[in-house]
This record gives sequence, C-alpha cells and structure tokens, in this order.
Amino acid sequence: MRWRVLQSLFWAGVALLLTVTMAGAAGDKAGRPSEFLLLVQISLLIAIGRGLGELMQRIGQPSVIGELLSGLLLGPSFFGWIWPEAQHALFPPSPEQKALLDGIAQFGILLLLLLTGMETDLKLVRKVGRAAAAISVTGIVVPFICGFALGQFLPQSLLPHPEARLVASLFLGTALSISSVKIVAVVVREMNFMRRDVGQIIVATAIIDDTIGWIIIAMIFSLASQGTLDVYSVGKALLGTLAFVAISFTIGRRLTFRLIRWANDTLVSAAAVISVILLIMSVMAMITHLIGVHTVLGAFMAGVLVGESPILTRRIDERLRGLISSLFMPVFFGLAGLSADLTVLKDPNLLMLTAALVLIASIGKFGGAFAGGALSGLTRRESYALASGMNARGSTEVIIATIGLSMGMLSQNLFSMIVTMAILTTMAMPPMLRAALTRLPLKKGEKERLEREEFEQKGFVANLERLLLAADESANARFASYISGLLAGRRGLPITVLHVAPPRDHDPKRDGEETLEAIVKGAACAIAETDEDSSGQIDVVTRVPKGKALEAIAEEAKKGFDLLVVGMDKTLDDKDGFDRKIEDIGASFKGPMAIVAARGAHLEQPVAPDLKILVPVSGSAVSRRGAEIAIALVRVSPDPLKVVYVSTTRDRGARRGSASLSLAREEAILKDIAAVGARYNVDVNTALRANTAPEQAILEEIRASRANLVVLGVDRISGDRLNFGSVAHAVLSKSSVSVLLVADGEASKAEP
Repeated sequence: MRWRVLQSLFWAGVALLLTVTMAGAAGDKAGRPSEFLLLVQISLLIAIGRGLGELMQRIGQPSVIGELLSGLLLGPSFFGWIWPEAQHALFPPSPEQKALLDGIAQFGILLLLLLTGMETDLKLVRKVGRAAAAISVTGIVVPFICGFALGQFLPQSLLPHPEARLVASLFLGTALSISSVKIVAVVVREMNFMRRDVGQIIVATAIIDDTIGWIIIAMIFSLASQGTLDVYSVGKALLGTLAFVAISFTIGRRLTFRLIRWANDTLVSAAAVISVILLIMSVMAMITHLIGVHTVLGAFMAGVLVGESPILTRRIDERLRGLISSLFMPVFFGLAGLSADLTVLKDPNLLMLTAALVLIASIGKFGGAFAGGALSGLTRRESYALASGMNARGSTEVIIATIGLSMGMLSQNLFSMIVTMAILTTMAMPPMLRAALTRLPLKKGEKERLEREEFEQKGFVANLERLLLAADESANARFASYISGLLAGRRGLPITVLHVAPPRDHDPKRDGEETLEAIVKGAACAIAETDEDSSGQIDVVTRVPKGKALEAIAEEAKKGFDLLVVGMDKTLDDKDGFDRKIEDIGASFKGPMAIVAARGAHLEQPVAPDLKILVPVSGSAVSRRGAEIAIALVRVSPDPLKVVYVSTTRDRGARRGSASLSLAREEAILKDIAAVGARYNVDVNTALRANTAPEQAILEEIRASRANLVVLGVDRISGDRLNFGSVAHAVLSKSSVSVLLVADGEASKAEP
C-alpha cells in the first residue's frame, strides 16, 4: 500500500513536471515573472518535500531532511544535472521570477525562527541551568575555535570577499558551534526522554546554544553590513543586541502577554490571536533591523515571548505550527536545496575540503559537548548521549547558511559545503542518540518524578490553563479568591476576576490588600514560599460587568476558561436550592466549576493558610477530581490531607446482598490517592466508611477529623435548576465548616 502511494506521487510529479516545463518556457518568452510558474514551484516543493519528509520519518530521520532533499532533487544537483533545459524552465534564473519565491522564503525564515523561539522552554533551562550553561560554554567555544581556524585557512576561491576573511571566519565559527534545537527535541521526545534528567540537559543545552548562536550571528551580520570591524561598530552591535534582549524579557514579556490576552478576549474575528502573534513577530523583526541587527533575532525573541505567554492555548499553538510546517518549511528548505549545487563536489579538492568541514564540525561539537558534560559531573554514558545530540545542525544550520549566502558572506561553493555538512550531521545524530539513550539506566529519583508527571498529564489540575473567578465582595468571595490564587499560583495561570453585582460605590482599588485581586496574588505568593518551581507571579484582570450576571458569565465563557470558581455572599436560598445568582452563573457556564461556601473561621479570616482539608471519595472520576483539587490546596498547609471513602447507593446495595464482599476495591482507591499525595510530598490519612449513608459518613468525619474545609467532587444533574445531588446538598446545608463543591462540565441524567 505504501509503495502504491509513493508510485502515485512519483507519476503525479512527472506529469506536473512536464506541464511546468511548458509553462516555464511560456513564461520565459513573455519576459515577465509568471504567477502560474510560482504556484507550480510552490506546489512541487510542498508535494515532494512533504512526501520525502514522510519517507524520512518512516526510516527514523527528521522530516527536514526530506524537504532539503526535495530541493536537491529539483535543483542543479540532480534534475539540472540530468536535464538542465527543463530545470532552467522550471526554475528560471531571471531575477524577477526568483524574487517571487525568495520573498516567500525570507518570510518563512522569520516564521521558522518564531517557531524555534516558541519551542524554547525557559522553565526547563532554569531548572537545569547550571549544568546546561556549563556544557553550552564548552560546546560553543571548542567548535567556534575550530570553525574560526578553518576560516583562516580556507582558499581565497571559496570566499566571496577575500579581504573580509575575518568576518567569514567569525561566521563559520558560529555556524559550526550551533545546534538544531528542533531536531534534538524531536528525537529526545520520540525516545520518551524529554522528562529524563539527561534529556532535559540535552534540550536545555541546545536551547542555550541556539539562543547564544542567534545573538552572535545577529551581531556578525551587523558587522558585515557595516563593512568595517572598528570598535564603534562592534560596540553598537553588542549594546544594541543586549539592550533589545533585556527590554524583550522585561517590558516585551508583559506587553506580549497583554496583547495576546486582549486579542483572545476582545476580538471576535477568526484566528485573531494568530494575527497578533504575526504582528508581534514582524514588529520585533523590524526593530532589530532598525538597530542594525538582523531580523532573525527579533523573530526568535518574539517566539520565545509568545511561547512563554500563559494565555496561548494548545489549539492556537497547533494552528500556527500547522501553517508554518505545512507551507513555509517545505518551501524554505526546498529553496535552500535548490541553491546548493552538489555537483561541485566532483572536484577532488572541494570534496576533500567538504570532508574536512564535516570532520572538524563533528569533532569540535562532539568533543566540546562531551568535555562539558564530564566537567559538569555527568557520567560517561550521559556525556556521550549529550555529545551525540549536540552534533545535529539540521534546519538551524541551513537557515544560517542561507542568510550568509544572501548577504554575500558565503560563496556558492562554500554554501553547498555547509548544506552537505548539515545534512550528514543531522542524519547521523538520530541513530547515535537513540543508541546512547537506550543504554542509560533509570535512577530512583527520576522514576518517582516521571511517575508523577505521567499522572499529571492525565489529571485535571495539571491541565488547567485559565481560571475565571465570579464573586461579589463578601467574606465568602474573599475565601473563594484565596482558593483561586492557590490553584493558579502553582503554575502561574492567568485569572479573570468578574465582580458580580458589586455595590454602587464599588472601587476596585480601595481597601488595598483586601481587594479580590490582591487576595488572589497573595495566595500565589504563599504557594511560591512552599514550591520552588512556582514564581508566585500571576496575571490578574478584574472586570465589572454592566449587565446581568448571566450575560456577563456567558460572554466571558466564550474566551476559553478551564474552571469557574464561584464565591457569593449567599449560596443557598430559602427553598433548599442554590441562590438565584449562582443558578444564573451555573446556567451560563457549561464547563467545570467550583462553588465555595465559607463557614466558621473562614468567614472571619478568609485568607487563613491553615487549611485542614477533608475529601470524600467514592472511586468515581469526579470524586478523584475533587481529590486532585484537595491535594493542590493542601500543599500550602502543614496539616495532612484526610481522605475518607464513602459508599454510593449501588455500593451499599451490593454490600447488603453479600456480607462476604471484600473491601479490596475501597482500600485500593484510598491507596491510590495516598500514592498521588506522596508524589507531591503531601501526607495523607485515610478512613473507610463503607456501610454508612454518604452524607452521614461525611458529616461524622467532619466532626471526628476537625477539618475546616470539605472538598467534594460532584456530578451536575440535568434539570431545570442547578443540582449536584442529595449528598452534595446535605453536606452543603448541614456542614459547620467550609465546603468546596467541584463539579464536572457535563450534566448526567440521573443522580449516581
């Protein structure tokens, strides 16, 4: 079946090639650039590039190799060698026709750098920063020296401007010292080593290499454009680059996040966030151009800031990546392959120089990274795996070489040599890295962390991206704000605070630390004191709706929230149901929601950190969600979490029918939740109440455990009114301590 598909693609390409040959000839006769020919060029590069990329992936190679090979096949290296007239008709050398494709490719470079920046995980870099930084230094310095020395001894015939040998040597040294973070990350992720210690160090080192490399490349391009190497030019490029990076990580970070959030929350047009991201990239690229640094630095930094934005949803991220990988990547890398002419390697001297370039690049990068790993305390096997991963140049090298060729820093022959080196080192890396990683044993601490992270991927709390808090200004609202801040502070989630029915004289800035926004931020800071991975910084936006609560919640819900936390002065009405305001809120928000009912001490001191939490469980998915929330909240408190198993109606009926029924299932559920708590260093005490009505068991356990907060996972029951079942209602109406109801987003037809 696969061969049939490949054969169909081949004959389709042949038919299209014949059509294009005639069209290209017609375009040449007309003497003007042909739009039809441009479309055919793009179609060929996409079809053949994606087809070969698919083939490369099936044999364990990165897809970018297939996209490069498509250009080599269509260019002078193969097609131009066997049928030069047809190749010239397909890709005519006229500047006007080439400019059309070059324009797309140049914009593609910026988009590729945007994507590279988005894949830069700064949290990962900070986590293993010391080891990665030390390895990166040796991994850059050693190959840089090798590349610089090679540039000093290159024949003048390979340099477009022999008088500027120093600039070419600096460029060649930087090109040899850089790694392709994208290729490295793909292979490490494919091997399921992304969360392993050595995998994190490999990817973090590649990120640092990439970042430093692009900064150096940007400065070298600036020097090349100046035409001189005086102190003023060097200082201008260096200070301009450092100032741009510093401003990007301070003012630029906040501005990028606010722009993305504004687009997501305000604009109603399709793909508004993607449009804003492209505008941010373009503006930052233009800024770097104006300060005399290459536009690639601006696009790369834009990608870093966009990737760090907490408002960037998976859907937006996937759509942007899809656009870049499906259109611009095959066009750009295909054009890079078209620009390379490997037929020059038939010259024995150039072939020997190319072999020397590959050898020097590999030895320099491999040796530098291996030495850095050894000096940082890694084992020999870990250092070997690290060095194997760092040797791949991949797409990054091709981008650098293409820019160098366009700026006149590389000759055509030297460009072809560098592309050859990029292809060979990239193809050699995956099998070497796979072989090295398979030999690495799993450490005990690593195993525990990986198990916790695997659980988080399937969990509810770990996948939260945005929180919405609907509250008034009551004590209950302040307690709900504190709960929201604890949930958001762990991972720095943005929160929107929606003031529902505020008083007429409402001033969101009054009372200083007593505002809901201040309470949320204070809770996030409290989390940071107990969790070193949390920065304590979260973005909080406060909105005061002008209309009804129902309309305001419905409008906010369109912006994409994963959890709604409700804190109102009155929770229940006089008819054993929820208050009308909460009814309206529940009717307007169809996703998961948490209703807070503060009681006792939490009414007097809503932000008291001494949470003593009781969480009833029954084995259902929604009760487990409640347990997840409880574990996240109790991590700020020194008191252990109390978990009590309560039986459902079905459980009690089964137990009455069989007195010998084992308690193995109930005990397994409690052990599982205790194991989850242990992953986060949370002490869990368990209790089993299998033969008692659930509401009675919970109320008795409240009195026995002296808890001050009950977290109860509940199902939403379909009907005319907001209903979570009789157990939830009994606990909410009779409990003397605070209650947090955690409900799912789907209404069930019957009470469990």
